[in-house]
Amino acid sequence: MPAIDAWMQHPSLRLINHEMLASLRRWTGLEKFTEDPPVATTIAAMDAGGVQLGLSCAWYGPEGALVSNDEAAGFVEESGGRLRGVAGVDIRRPVAAVRELRRAVTELRFIALRIVPWLWELEPTDRLYYPLYTACAELGIPLCTQVGHTGPLRPSETGRPIPYIDRIALDFPELDIVCGHIGYPWTTEMIAVADKHERVYIDTSAYTVRRYPAELVDYLRGRGRSKVLFGTNYPMITPAKALDGLGELGLGEEAAELFLSGNAKRVFGL
Repeated sequence: MPAIDAWMQHPSLRLINHEMLASLRRWTGLEKFTEDPPVATTIAAMDAGGVQLGLSCAWYGPEGALVSNDEAAGFVEESGGRLRGVAGVDIRRPVAAVRELRRAVTELRFIALRIVPWLWELEPTDRLYYPLYTACAELGIPLCTQVGHTGPLRPSETGRPIPYIDRIALDFPELDIVCGHIGYPWTTEMIAVADKHERVYIDTSAYTVRRYPAELVDYLRGRGRSKVLFGTNYPMITPAKALDGLGELGLGEEAAELFLSGNAKRVFGL
């Protein structure tokens, strides 16, 4: 059953070797890169794990672009239709950030915006984000963001589903919000927020199947089957490793199809 990876990135050296990812490299055994990896390496990893399409993200933080939108667009072009672009922006200049997001969507044909609040050490309800949330709603694209503790060496407070995702969903009921990284250790909160808000979703990036919390597995099997999207956080976790053991979850064919691709197709308009 082919999958769509809702949270991954074809990395640059600036991103993959960044000091903030030292903890992730330690956990995963991923070595520092010596040169920019070819797009073909990412496509091969997708093939090995049965991933048909990857939503490849740009990365912007206080130090600038770690993967710029134009670089991400270049990766998409090289991929032969296997990657779609997810925009990033510098939130510190709201007007310029909105203009760049509109350019990424209208000119580069990106399909979502991703904001990682721990990069900025600003809660997701900070005023600097709100012009971008408005722009996403107007453009009809999802907002992708991170929930749960922060694996990289940054504070975790910004990843709390309650109050932050709950507040954003109340303020922007027209906005689709895809919450990456499950929300652990606040998984139950994340499920409650997804239940409460029609347009809030969860993606499983940064976790392998064998590490899904029991409450998330129960949610996937039952009432949450239309609410959870598959993701990897590649290259930190490969698709093959992320999906190893999927058959042991007892999802059933319908729930598995929605999880692997159906929900992503609907939410991202694929």
